[in-house]
Amino acid sequence: MRVYTRTQLATFLEHVRASNLPDDSKAMAEELAREVTALGAELARMREQHTNETVNRPSSKQPEWNKDSGPETPPRRRKRKLGGRRPGSGNRSKTHLIPDRTVHNHLEQCPDCGTDLTDQAVLDANRRIIEDTEPSAKQTTVTEETSDRKWCPTCRKIVSPKSELALPRSDIGLYAAVRMAYLWVVMALSLPNIQTYLSRFMRLAISTSGISSLMIRIADILTPVAEEIRQDVRIGFQIWADETGWRVRGVTWWLWAFANETSAYYYASPSRGSPVVTLILGKVFAGVLITDAWSAYNALDCLFRQTCMAHVFRKIRRLLRDNPQARSILRFYILLKRILRDGERQRQRALLGQIDEDALLRAHERLEERLDQLLAWRNPNPILAKIIASVQRLRPRILTFVLLPDCPSHNNYGEYIIRKGVLKRKISGGSMSAKGAQAYAILISIAQTCHLRKISFPDFLLASLRHYCRTGKPLLLSQYAALTDESKAA
Repeated sequence: MRVYTRTQLATFLEHVRASNLPDDSKAMAEELAREVTALGAELARMREQHTNETVNRPSSKQPEWNKDSGPETPPRRRKRKLGGRRPGSGNRSKTHLIPDRTVHNHLEQCPDCGTDLTDQAVLDANRRIIEDTEPSAKQTTVTEETSDRKWCPTCRKIVSPKSELALPRSDIGLYAAVRMAYLWVVMALSLPNIQTYLSRFMRLAISTSGISSLMIRIADILTPVAEEIRQDVRIGFQIWADETGWRVRGVTWWLWAFANETSAYYYASPSRGSPVVTLILGKVFAGVLITDAWSAYNALDCLFRQTCMAHVFRKIRRLLRDNPQARSILRFYILLKRILRDGERQRQRALLGQIDEDALLRAHERLEERLDQLLAWRNPNPILAKIIASVQRLRPRILTFVLLPDCPSHNNYGEYIIRKGVLKRKISGGSMSAKGAQAYAILISIAQTCHLRKISFPDFLLASLRHYCRTGKPLLLSQYAALTDESKAA
């Protein structure tokens, strides 16, 4: 956007004063010049604040309306203590570790000149603790398993013992299967890269189709766990939802994410429409749904809704950059930003106990009145009219965060959850089949939920598959948590 200098504005005013315009027109021109000067200063400050703006990365440190309203002076740098490093820098000390073995290096000749030091007395010895991993395997651990088969007179059939070394009718052990799932889901590696890693470091020869078939089978086994996660998401009071593009053999699909504070459920579908929302969450939700402005979420009947205002502000700023001559867009943006900032201030006062619920309701009503007055803009230009129309459609879902203390005004958490799928898509390029896409959605749901609940995903996956080998059913997350609590209590 062009910013007029003082010289240009002064020249403009001189031409106006020297013209034959009426006095009221000259006064109006001077008033407009002062307004342009103020808006230009505001715009210059906004440009300086948004030099490194990244549209696809949500701000997690401050609300969207405060991103360009910070202090003009740079923040003070934190001073380090003299003689010490920054906290958290470098590796942790190994002195607390108990050595598994001891290695002593004898000095028989000088490493610099080669002089014989056999007869020299040992002055002292250097000591250090080294932490390392096992070297690359020279070959895999091959196990021949034999199982007795006997006739059961009660069941009246031939039975054999249950084995926990591998899945039934599989020749890949559980440890290798868990490692493949971890590399595929958490590390977001592609199937060829997983195959290369297993071949070079583990000496395990397996094809990419073999890895894919094994992941699909594990996902089918763990489907009840994913269903448990979906039910936990549905009973939460707040749900963050988002979606991103996916590819299945080059065809556009969509990866959906629905999450609360402790669970995250992913679903792959060729549709981006409302049937997916009702399939996952049902038709009625007695809580608050936090999303962007995508209309597919309107099919869900919610008690409360909150639209991500970060998306709204980004769109307005984009239009502001594309249409620098439309000064009214900047004025609308500033006034809308002030309303949201005042709402956040009232919300913080309520959290600190400075105002009661009645005062918060009155503050919310005043903010809604200011928003209605802003949307009743007189004679907007066509671009601003489109902005006002889009904000008007979101009108009931803009100030919900003021009344709900734990409800944010943005969907940063939802974008953080869906970011896992975005990274996987960028690295692997999507899926080669619909079954592969659904398998990834199931396993990433379990992995992300384990991360939110501070549970080790490999440990749970191994325990659940072992339980399946014994009973034919996977171990659920609730059952695993109960077993973990019992073991800690014991």
